[in-house]
Amino acid sequence: MTAPIAIIMGSQSDWDTMRHAADTLAALGVPADTRIVSAHRTPDRLFAFAKGAKAAGYKVIIAGAGGAAHLPGMAAALTELPVLGVPVESKTLKGVDSLHSIVQMPAGIPVGTLAIGKAGAINAALLAAAVLALSDPALSDRLAAWRKAQTEAVAERPEDKA
Repeated sequence: MTAPIAIIMGSQSDWDTMRHAADTLAALGVPADTRIVSAHRTPDRLFAFAKGAKAAGYKVIIAGAGGAAHLPGMAAALTELPVLGVPVESKTLKGVDSLHSIVQMPAGIPVGTLAIGKAGAINAALLAAAVLALSDPALSDRLAAWRKAQTEAVAERPEDKA
């Protein structure tokens, strides 16, 4: 059986960011497939993946991309599944180029755009899990527990934190 979430990225170097999405999903007990699917270097792979994603059993796609960052938008153009875009920080423009590329999709091709880098990857995983949790009470409970633990980890006073 296919995992319900696909994490795709444009290159191997994007894994440094996208592994945070995979780790977060693993912590929640949500299986995910990870793949390198470049919009520019492997367009045939992108088309085959995105066109067949729904039939393969995926429910949500998390797409990370840096630089020109066309991967999330192209994936969204080729599938009816929700696509969550994670801008990967670039050396040249610190990921702002990626953010602008992902967030400026034309009407009719939605991409849920998250923050640049690690925070965006983690939040994309949490958002994808929340989508799945709508029809999975056990996942809903795990997600609520994760959020509760995060809240409880915040000290009330700065001196309370070791």
